[in-house]
Amino acid sequence: MAVTKFEVDGLNVWADPETFEVTRERIAEYAAATNDPIGAHLNGDVASPVFAIVPAFDALMAPALDVVPIDIFGRIVHGEQDFHFHRAIRPGDVITARGRVIGWDSVDSGARLSIHIECRDQNDELVNEQYLIGFFRGVDAGPSIGEQVPAHRFEASLRDNAPVAKVAQHVDLDQTFRYAPASGDPMPIHLEEEVARDAGLPGIIAHGLCTMAFTSWAVLTEVGASDVNRLKRFAVRFSKMVLPGDDLETRIWKAGSSDGLTTYAFETARGEDFVITDGLAVIAD
Repeated sequence: MAVTKFEVDGLNVWADPETFEVTRERIAEYAAATNDPIGAHLNGDVASPVFAIVPAFDALMAPALDVVPIDIFGRIVHGEQDFHFHRAIRPGDVITARGRVIGWDSVDSGARLSIHIECRDQNDELVNEQYLIGFFRGVDAGPSIGEQVPAHRFEASLRDNAPVAKVAQHVDLDQTFRYAPASGDPMPIHLEEEVARDAGLPGIIAHGLCTMAFTSWAVLTEVGASDVNRLKRFAVRFSKMVLPGDDLETRIWKAGSSDGLTTYAFETARGEDFVITDGLAVIAD
């Protein structure tokens, strides 16, 4: 496989910032679109964890334009997402998001682009930081450059014990049509059957971040007392596509506790297939 040259001059260069005004209505719409049962989210009092992607959505892939050759840019898929929360988002916040590529590496199946995003409020206070991997299947970007995103691997030995909680979840047939406007993600593979099939998919697929939002309320309701303010980190790897109508199960294990923080590991399965792996949640006691 020939090596695809990524542009080193774009490394650690902040892309232009994007600003988003948070409303109570948008918070509530996002909660409803992700089947979130937590009242404070549904009422728009405080944003659910994965709502943090909404103000950052336009900043997600902008940094990649300075690094990735344009002829492969359209092949990027969301491989991992990792939120580090400094505080929860609330109505009235004006969030400014900016991103930068911090590095890249290659594995057997393709190239991984590591991106860092920071979100600040109107007082320039840090609200959250986000790390994500943009994955290019079948691309060799050569030797590792720069930094990679923080690790959040699932420890296989945890499966030797029963999970502390299991949460059954259902992806509604209209889920993508509710999630798209609530999140600001209009990608046609989530909305148009013909476009999805032309892309080699079995049909419309659910947004990965919608599935991540499902896992976040599962974790919060089971081990976080439904309090988003206690969540300090939340990370997943997107393993397999999810389809409207799928039945899922999120399984949660306690992984450790220290310094007033408890760490949980989780996975989300559809039957025998895992759609979310390497799940990590850090919750303040």
